[in-house]
Amino acid sequence: MPGVRQTVTTEAPRDRVFAYVDDYRHVPSWMFGVTKFTPVTEQTSGLGATYEASMKIGPKNLKSTLRVTEWVENETVVLTSIAGFDVQTGWRFADGDDGRTVVDAYFDYRLPGGLAGRALGAIIEPVVGQAVKQTESALRAAVEDGDAA
Repeated sequence: MPGVRQTVTTEAPRDRVFAYVDDYRHVPSWMFGVTKFTPVTEQTSGLGATYEASMKIGPKNLKSTLRVTEWVENETVVLTSIAGFDVQTGWRFADGDDGRTVVDAYFDYRLPGGLAGRALGAIIEPVVGQAVKQTESALRAAVEDGDAA
């Protein structure tokens, strides 16, 4: 499964960074390309919470239904697609030096086979690295500037 991994170090404390990432209402403001991230279950956080998501990458709008498949407060959030675009994305949070937080993030995806998959890959793959960098910058700015309420 192709994907991207990134480590982000932020000046914000771990509980604040985790709370921000875990709050579905913030996702479109920091995750590159996400235009919609809406809960479809009453549970909006933690193991089993499920969301409808739309992500615009280039001219393509990708839709997916994502479920939280791993969740440990202040440590881990993993979302796995159960319908639509096949993706798994996760964040692991650890204490860094001097009150900093280290976030290991990944975004893995599976493209469909055949011509459709190759065409989609040609659109997605060139922007994935850029998307991760932009996501990292937006997340760091939000949690360090105090917007992570």
